[in-house]
Amino acid sequence: MLSFEVCNAARLRRDARYDGRFFTAVKTTRIYCRPVCPVKHPLPRNVTYYPTAAAAAGFRPCLRCRPETAPFCPAWNGTRSTVARALKLIDGGALERGSVAALADRLGITARHLARLFERHVGASPQQVATTRRVQRAKRLIDTTDEAMTEIAFRAGFGSVRRFNAAFADLYGRSPSSLRASSRGRR
Repeated sequence: MLSFEVCNAARLRRDARYDGRFFTAVKTTRIYCRPVCPVKHPLPRNVTYYPTAAAAAGFRPCLRCRPETAPFCPAWNGTRSTVARALKLIDGGALERGSVAALADRLGITARHLARLFERHVGASPQQVATTRRVQRAKRLIDTTDEAMTEIAFRAGFGSVRRFNAAFADLYGRSPSSLRASSRGRR
């Protein structure tokens, strides 16, 4: 957290470089603002500074500067933050254990809207992203371990060996075992 003096100077200048880096809470009005807020400056003895909008709990957001939409907060990033959250959940195995509809439900949106967001920001569906990441994990395991293909399929997140083989055939045009044989031939 920045010092009181730095925050106070930035607030008095309405310095846009500090927008989103701290929030000013006014004790007398119980409102918190961004450093760029155009309202009349409160007295320094009546303010406290917080590193995030969430830390200013107990204060309500200013209706002029809308601190909940400050830079670097999820609302400011818009739909990109929803896609980023979805990608983290996919990396954590959300589509290995559940459906796209369940993932969308966890994000608070519909499956159709999630598909539109992925198409706009990623250029692929959530299921395609999950399959690609599983294939990448499996390829790394094929190249770096001597485990059986069945074990690799399940460790990479495939629900069955049949899906594992089909994904490799779609992507590489050959079976996983032929990829292992060709990688060993190059060593």
